[in-house]
Amino acid sequence: MIFPISDLPNVRGHVPFVTYLLIAANVAVYLLISLPLSNERAVNGPLFAEYVRAMGEGLSRPEELRALVRHMTAYDLFVFVYGFRPAAPSLPDLFAAMFLHAGFLHLAGNMLFLWIYGDNVEHRLGSFRFLLAYLGTGIAATAFHMVSTPGSQVPMVGASGAISGVLGFYFVFFPRNQVRLLFLLPPFLMQVFQVPARIVLGIYLLLDNLLPYLFTASDVGVAHGAHIGGFVAGVAVAWVTQRRAVLHRPREFAGTAQQAAPDGAIAAAIASGRMVDAARAYFASPTQETRRLLAAADALALAGWLREQGHGDAALVVLRRLLGDEPGAAVGAAANLLAGQILLEDDDQAATAYPHFLDAVRLGADQPEVVAAARVGLTTIEARQKRRMGNLQRR
Repeated sequence: MIFPISDLPNVRGHVPFVTYLLIAANVAVYLLISLPLSNERAVNGPLFAEYVRAMGEGLSRPEELRALVRHMTAYDLFVFVYGFRPAAPSLPDLFAAMFLHAGFLHLAGNMLFLWIYGDNVEHRLGSFRFLLAYLGTGIAATAFHMVSTPGSQVPMVGASGAISGVLGFYFVFFPRNQVRLLFLLPPFLMQVFQVPARIVLGIYLLLDNLLPYLFTASDVGVAHGAHIGGFVAGVAVAWVTQRRAVLHRPREFAGTAQQAAPDGAIAAAIASGRMVDAARAYFASPTQETRRLLAAADALALAGWLREQGHGDAALVVLRRLLGDEPGAAVGAAANLLAGQILLEDDDQAATAYPHFLDAVRLGADQPEVVAAARVGLTTIEARQKRRMGNLQRR
């Protein structure tokens, strides 16, 4: 048995309130509703008959229906009413279903994934946007499930779709993070090892969900379609978020009227030390006009000046555009180093800074001062881990 137990980097100092509140809400619903009703026998009545009829449509043998009736609980009827059924969709059920679970193991697995992956995504997005992302990808997951199982009377419950959306965000935002996996073969073997997060999440998407969705029956009891829909929605929104971070105009320069700068004007301003004019002209230029607008050295100089003036967000825009133009060039080491320093030291975004420092080390083989500074950043991130988990990848 293999399951994740933590991720890294995952630094202390940030309290993911929404992640904790979502976990608390799911556990509270289980303890106050799911568990008590699961210990009560279902009362025979109109709802009982409707449930038996609806569930019986998907069963092929009479003995399966008799077993269903024999083990039916009050919680089964509750889920039939408040779980999401594609044959009878409703907005309240869509949200209620995200907080209902089929049992303790279902709840525990979902909350483990939310606890491991949710805090870094919440830190990156901010608490309010994280909540919107969680609910929004949960809705997308349910919509995909409804399209893939039209007319189904079987209720879908669980936070898996929304949590799959969180995993999609994580896949895009933290490409170089590691996940600690516990290999457990009781009572003989217990081993912890680290695996790149994208490999773990890729296995989750492809082997755990996409292949079963394509090649197994639809009544296996796991809403693979919802997991796929949530994950894809998370990846899509995260990609758009990343793209907007490159294209947007920083607030402090948003009031400047857009106009293309004359050829060489921004470089000339930088060369003569007129950095304010250079910054205004750069961000006044239409985004598509800034591709390779500046030589790498000028772009680095402008980004460095912007950071010194307290415009870290604007500096990151310049650096992201530079790295998009020349991702593997020698200048990439210095650009990644500066981006990592801004994210770590100014924005307290250690997990987002981490891949920049790694790339600075990888690209800076002939730049020992850049590599040394990047290793300082990696050491700082390692020292701030919530728990001691072994050395981070340093390369």
